[in-house]
Amino acid sequence: MEQVSHDKYLVQAEPTRNGVLESASKRVRMIFSVMASPNRIDILRILNSKGPLTYSELKSLAGFKSKKESGKFAYHLRKLLRQSLVALNKAERRYTITNLGKLVLSLARQIEERSIIESGKMYVRTTKPSIEEFNSNKIIHSLVREANMPLEQAHKITEEVENKIYKFQAVYLTSPLIRETVNSVLIEHGYEEYRNKLARLGLPSCDIVEKLASASSFRNGLDTIMSSASQSIFSEYLLTNVLPKDIADMHLAGELNISHSGTWGLVPDTIFLDVTDFANGSLDPRGKLLNVTRMHEIGKSGDFEIYLSLLISLLSKEASIEVVLEGIIPMILERTNSPDEISSRFAKALMLSSTAPSIHSELPVTTITIKANEIKADLVNALLVGYLQYVSSTPIPRIGISLIYGDSETQSSYLKYHIDNVVKVIRNGGMISLSHDDGLRANSGIRKSIGGSTSDAVVAYQSLSINLPRLAYQSNKDETYFRARLAMMIKPALAALEIRKNSVSELIEKGTLPVLINHSSFIQSGTTSIIVNLVGAKESVNDILEYHPKNDGNDILQKVLKTSVDVALDQKKYYGDSMIGVSMIADGSAHRFAALDSDKYGRAYLLSNQQPSEYSQGLFLSGEQLTQSSGNNSQSLIEECLLIEKILTGGLSVTLDVTQLDSERFKQALTLASSLPFLRPTVKHTICGSCGRRSGSGSLERCEYCKSPHLLATS
Repeated sequence: MEQVSHDKYLVQAEPTRNGVLESASKRVRMIFSVMASPNRIDILRILNSKGPLTYSELKSLAGFKSKKESGKFAYHLRKLLRQSLVALNKAERRYTITNLGKLVLSLARQIEERSIIESGKMYVRTTKPSIEEFNSNKIIHSLVREANMPLEQAHKITEEVENKIYKFQAVYLTSPLIRETVNSVLIEHGYEEYRNKLARLGLPSCDIVEKLASASSFRNGLDTIMSSASQSIFSEYLLTNVLPKDIADMHLAGELNISHSGTWGLVPDTIFLDVTDFANGSLDPRGKLLNVTRMHEIGKSGDFEIYLSLLISLLSKEASIEVVLEGIIPMILERTNSPDEISSRFAKALMLSSTAPSIHSELPVTTITIKANEIKADLVNALLVGYLQYVSSTPIPRIGISLIYGDSETQSSYLKYHIDNVVKVIRNGGMISLSHDDGLRANSGIRKSIGGSTSDAVVAYQSLSINLPRLAYQSNKDETYFRARLAMMIKPALAALEIRKNSVSELIEKGTLPVLINHSSFIQSGTTSIIVNLVGAKESVNDILEYHPKNDGNDILQKVLKTSVDVALDQKKYYGDSMIGVSMIADGSAHRFAALDSDKYGRAYLLSNQQPSEYSQGLFLSGEQLTQSSGNNSQSLIEECLLIEKILTGGLSVTLDVTQLDSERFKQALTLASSLPFLRPTVKHTICGSCGRRSGSGSLERCEYCKSPHLLATS
């Protein structure tokens, strides 16, 4: 009886199981029928990448734009809803893809890929991105269009590449793999020039992994990672496709140095602008930068702080090293004569400007000029107090001040009224340069005016330096031969800078620097200066050529500099309206030159020059030495600087290190050096990479506040 009852149960259970299976099978068939329509697969793909979307958004993205197609779209969407592949959020009236829909979409993609594999054909994953059948005609097209190879030759290379590719037995090819194969064949045949034109530029995966792994050390977060990656690509492009091979080889060998190579062919180094010429005080880049606020009639507006922050933000992306702004201070003084209000408004404007993005993590610097001899002393002090508020709140300021005086006599008489605040600012990490009004200077020391030009807008190209110690060493202590080699180096250096100027000028005309191109003064009378920089002048003459200062060393140094200036001036006839100059400034090349020379000639070569880490750049004055010397000795140091200043046409950077001096001796050193046409006092600081606080000492091993070992030395 129990057995019969059990059998009866089994008999009743069987139809139920079959019903479930039939129901599941029917559901699968329905889902497969949904997948049979490419329109419905497209809807799932759109929702997977773009959703949630409204009905009208989804309809438009799916390509059903006309009213006649509305019914067709509704039919496909209804099918997806019924099979729970798409869901509707009734509260928001938006459609989303379900987990089941994602599974179906993934299955469709796998089926598509497997069908391609089974077909036996070769397919290419392109960078568009898409998957396309391999077509050798595209290789021919690239060789002709990109590398300028003759058609018959392109056919032969392509045939050889195609044979190699078919031997790979790869299911999927990629565009980079095909390009690498083409380049390897070109190299095998000795076609290096074609290969360089066809080469793919970029970073290997390990470099990207390394950058992401060390992201915590990047001071500006993601901006630094993106900037570093993009500059690596443009730097490679510059050396392989833009510069002549001899110039690129000189840079790689360490005879020349191209600073900021990632932006070298994209933007100028230094820009001098008078902001009062911006269309009568307005800020309008016209059809460019459409997400940036336009400001008109600045002269009638009280929003000076907003105007200055916008201006600095925009211009900081149009130069690689420095933007020098004239005319800012008169704008402030037109609005108020109250020292307290001047300090407050200036500080606020600078703080708002501190978030300005740039193409480098630390550069460019924005320098605001103050004509201290034309403004009342209390107003200059008010501006310095405002600047002090900014630098006290900013670990590494990117905005500097240029105090301009009429001449050495005027500077000496006016500086005493400002010197206390100048000392405070520099001790707190501020960037202040002092100069006479014989031609405006950038914070780096580069001249605005070369050869008497007085243009309001000047674009300067200066990031190319010559390694003088290398030339001196290779001259076998023959001073005449050394100067002859230097003369020969000046010519290709100027030629490289001219190539750069033309390249950037073409980009400016295309609107890549929208603020500069809309600057009325630049359009009407803007001029360009090309400046070659000399590095390691002291080491080359005093140590390698062995002409010591007491043994005609200064005379030989002046002869060397005069040779370079004369050659540069002689070459001016080949460079049209460009101003040509020679400078001695700091551009970051000294350490690279010294490291390369150490590798090439041995460590003893550098140690014999008493420069174990880097060469000298510009001229360096020790405040301690200057204040401890007798009157005659300190005067001789100043006179040496003045003699070199008179020779160089492109600019001279004189750095006065006052790190070890107390306030009184600091003032004494500034006063003694006030006869120099350009001077930048510096104090070495240490910035903590963990807490961001500044220490007055440049030789700490740990942060004095949070005890972190992650310290950054600045000056």
